[in-house]
Amino acid sequence: MRVAFAGTPEFAAQALRAILSAGYTVPLVLTQPDRPAGRGMKLQSSPVKQVAAAAQIETIQPQGLRLDGRHDEQAAQAHAALQDARADVLVVAAYGLILPTTVLTLPRHGCLNIHASLLPRWRGAAPIQRAIEAGDAQTGITLMQMDAGLDTGDMLLEQALPIDATDTAATLHDKLATLGAALVVQGLGALERGELHPRPQPEAGVTYAAKIGKGEAQMQWNQPAELLARRVRAFTPWPGTQFFLPDGAVVKVGAATALNGPMHSGPPGWVRQMTAEGLDVCCGEGVLRITRLQKPGSTMQSVAQWLQGAADLTGLTLG
Repeated sequence: MRVAFAGTPEFAAQALRAILSAGYTVPLVLTQPDRPAGRGMKLQSSPVKQVAAAAQIETIQPQGLRLDGRHDEQAAQAHAALQDARADVLVVAAYGLILPTTVLTLPRHGCLNIHASLLPRWRGAAPIQRAIEAGDAQTGITLMQMDAGLDTGDMLLEQALPIDATDTAATLHDKLATLGAALVVQGLGALERGELHPRPQPEAGVTYAAKIGKGEAQMQWNQPAELLARRVRAFTPWPGTQFFLPDGAVVKVGAATALNGPMHSGPPGWVRQMTAEGLDVCCGEGVLRITRLQKPGSTMQSVAQWLQGAADLTGLTLG
């Protein structure tokens, strides 16, 4: 089969590598336009574009795909490129653009999406982070037939993956990227053999994984410690989590756990104690022990390292 591909970040790049390694012909790759990044804010190619360039695959980077949208000329060029590619199927993974019906119906077998959750739970933009934040015991990959809805298409294949108590968004992303790469190759083989059997998503259990906002980085001490500990893991590496010292300085949180068992508590944000073991902060429910943190102008460090060169925060109320 001729397999066109649309994706942008490393999650998608791993799938593209697997498709190429499996021997499929990839006539065309779609990815997001180059973006400024790094200290110098120089334009950088997406991980998918880098894989495509190394394999000498034609790559296009339209800003939109709607023929009646703001970028209609680029969209028309992308449609023409897809038609010229004569793709049997278009595999989509974390592309970042909505595919209109005019694109979904171009390939002979339509478009297959590698989605990082067990649908219909966590449709939407941030399924990995929201699964950790919610305290889910497992997640997984669903290979689905795309339709015009938001992750509403028929399911083709799925595979579950447990979420470890120490998983961050970064570690879970890497596990799911590996799983997704293997599952899409399995799915393409089944598609060639006529063995893919679409199943409608169940109506029960639908949840939406809203896009992560920078404002969610702020620690809300009136919330339960268990939830805050999960958010620290869910928002690592981005957008991270942080709190304010009384003087307004921002401190980033690198790792934290909720303490179990009865203990003396206090008003939300009050620092119960600060020892080499951690910074214990009272929350709406329970106590959060922060074990790694970063003061302004420094690097991420343990609380023991903090105490060697900075003030003990015991007794303060954090913002």
